[in-house]
Amino acid sequence: MTGAPDDIMRLALLVPSSNTVMEGDLHGALPRDRVAVHTGRMYLVETTPEAERRMIEEHAAKAAGDLGTVEPHLLVFGCTSAGSLGGLEYDRGICEDLGRRAGCPAIGVINAVSGALGRLGLRRVALITPYVPALTDAVRRSLEEGGVEVVAAHGLGLSVNIELAAPTPGDIVDFARDKLAGVDFDGLFASCTNFRALDAKPLLEEAFGCPVVTSNSAVIDAIRERLP
Repeated sequence: MTGAPDDIMRLALLVPSSNTVMEGDLHGALPRDRVAVHTGRMYLVETTPEAERRMIEEHAAKAAGDLGTVEPHLLVFGCTSAGSLGGLEYDRGICEDLGRRAGCPAIGVINAVSGALGRLGLRRVALITPYVPALTDAVRRSLEEGGVEVVAAHGLGLSVNIELAAPTPGDIVDFARDKLAGVDFDGLFASCTNFRALDAKPLLEEAFGCPVVTSNSAVIDAIRERLP
């Protein structure tokens, strides 16, 4: 690469246009002297399978190409449910195409999550999401493709993407307590990059006494692993 210093990782972050959470989580968790986050947005209003497919097919490629002008070292496709629509291989295929357009390697959220669950040795996992049932089920199938048993899967049923950020960390814990009472699991995954699950993570771990992975925590760990 030329034209920009290489002592700091330039991270190309692709998020749905109505995502208000992921950028802040990454800025807060990643070392600013080692990572610079540069964000592109893919038009999305509704959080449904149909709208997310349109986001991928009509908006993702241009956003990735635009981000390529910062000469990034790594691209993150920052939408868990969209990457889950066709499973882990579908997510990898999207990332391969977007990375090629941006001129760098690329990672997707659901594959980062699958890797995080594997490293923790979690086999029986509970899933909570802010999504409509079709998207919650897509995430469940992707997790099971990665080798875990999803013993419970519950979503809040929200279909407007900006509203996914509305539940507070306390709301997320209350929802999980209500839906997972009496369920036996060794790990919990709170899905969605636009869900305030990273803030809820320590509260969930205290409430359930088990490891908790969130979409944004998995991506943050994956980025840290790739730091020079």
